[in-house]
Amino acid sequence: MHTLKKLAGAAALMLGAAGLAAPAAAAYPEHPINLIVSYGPGGGTDLVARMMAPFLQKYLGSDSRIVVLNRPGAGGAIGFGELARAQPDGYTIGFINTPNLLTIPIERKTAFTWKSYDLLGNLIDDPGAFAVLDSSPVKNLKELSEYAKANPSKVTVGTTGNGSDDHLAMLRFARTAGVELTHVPYKGAGEVRGAVSSGEIMIGAINVGEVLQYQKGGTPIRFLGQMANTRSPILPDQPTFKEQGYDFELASLRGLAAPKGLPEDIRKKLVSAVKQTVDDPEFQAKARELFAPLRYLPPDAYAQELAQGEAQFRKLWDEAPWLDK
Repeated sequence: MHTLKKLAGAAALMLGAAGLAAPAAAAYPEHPINLIVSYGPGGGTDLVARMMAPFLQKYLGSDSRIVVLNRPGAGGAIGFGELARAQPDGYTIGFINTPNLLTIPIERKTAFTWKSYDLLGNLIDDPGAFAVLDSSPVKNLKELSEYAKANPSKVTVGTTGNGSDDHLAMLRFARTAGVELTHVPYKGAGEVRGAVSSGEIMIGAINVGEVLQYQKGGTPIRFLGQMANTRSPILPDQPTFKEQGYDFELASLRGLAAPKGLPEDIRKKLVSAVKQTVDDPEFQAKARELFAPLRYLPPDAYAQELAQGEAQFRKLWDEAPWLDK
């Protein structure tokens, strides 16, 4: 009987303990979230990241705070690698940019591919462009071709690195026109803009939205052409490369991702916050002010786009590797 009483007492204690309220799990996010930008300050990705941070904070709630971290270098590989290596806990997210995200693992061994991430959604689709100082004697692509033929290797073109849309555009133009151009890589579009402005280089291979931002900010540069299939809605008066006899198009997708392996509840919350941000009329208005061409893709559609792009760039690499000689 004494033993039975002991067992009954122990059971009662266990039941009492079970009835106590368990500590509530901390609501995500409970501390700041780092947002990695793989390019320098002042470029299109950096400007969009800083503009959108308050909207992500709003839709994530819990007094969240987004801290933008610039990790430029190696055409984006430094930042992409840091993002892929981070803990998949929702406290590190980042922008991933094509084609660099796709081309870098093709041209050299890396610790990441686009499959290294949980995709949160694409936001931007910005066509490439060539831009020069207003004072440049070159007014269009025909004149650029003529100038380059008369001055072999003297036309310097600034890009955001090997395998970027800017670099591939330069190579495609050079092959199509039959000219020699000199590649000058930088850590971001902001540095390319500065190099064009100072006369350090002749051509800036910069995306349409970025050139428009710099023009608005007072930089005296103008377009030679845009690389969209049809004229971008934000640049309706500027002819495409195709219209000028150079039948190719290149653009940069810019979307958000996190390290692979996010807890499902956190992944869903981040995906929802990205979608709510893109749908927010105030965010859309600010994107227009930055000349950032929005193109939202949910994770599944984003993955399909990246897979197709990877296949195209592998084919291009097999035909004509794009690394500088």
